[in-house]
Amino acid sequence: MNHRSIRKFRNVKLSTTQIETIVRAAQMASSSSFMQAYSIVGLTDPALKHELREITNTPYIEDNGHLFIFCADLQRLTIMGTEQEKLDMKIMLESSAFYQIAVIDAALAAQNAVLAAESLGLGAVIMGAVNRDIRRLDEMLGLPEYVVPLFAIAIGVPDQEPEVKPRLPLEAVYFENRYASFTEQRERIEAYDRDMNHYYQARNENNRHAIWSRKHIDMLKMKFPLGDMTEYLRCKGLNVT
Repeated sequence: MNHRSIRKFRNVKLSTTQIETIVRAAQMASSSSFMQAYSIVGLTDPALKHELREITNTPYIEDNGHLFIFCADLQRLTIMGTEQEKLDMKIMLESSAFYQIAVIDAALAAQNAVLAAESLGLGAVIMGAVNRDIRRLDEMLGLPEYVVPLFAIAIGVPDQEPEVKPRLPLEAVYFENRYASFTEQRERIEAYDRDMNHYYQARNENNRHAIWSRKHIDMLKMKFPLGDMTEYLRCKGLNVT
């Protein structure tokens, strides 16, 4: 209940014990059919971290205690198969359904990692921005077929104390038996927008006038190059659409 994204860290590197504890906690997350269809790459090379910072324009990619990059990984499932078995597995492995399984497995593991870090007195932030140039990131990490970078988690000793952001009202997220009506949802989001505007104006850093719904409407109106991601995934052997 006290989770906050931390984007400013002290200049203290995580110990090997802390890193291993966080990764082992991630591994204890639930996994579809126990596939464990993800991998985690710790990015420690200063030159690579600096390049990724330049690509993303995100300082805390470089300035943190440790950077973990979570990947969907279906390649590991093929390693012990014969060449014929790999051909027989191809349709399933390259399906959108199995890619979704790998993404969910990675997300569950990531949440465990964040909770473990926070239990150790550390802070964390999950970042999708590392995929801004996904082909270059793929090259940096030397990723084989069927392995796709999804997001990064920067973890370290916090050097800030941001307030906890208000979440959507429970009634806008949890329904019994059937989804809420459009009118009910609109009323709840209007109330939430008022709460978020108050939060943004009152918080200690980066005060501004902003509401939740407008922020995301404006984002979704932008034209991101989504086709490039689809082509990249196909180059990795995944027939997603």
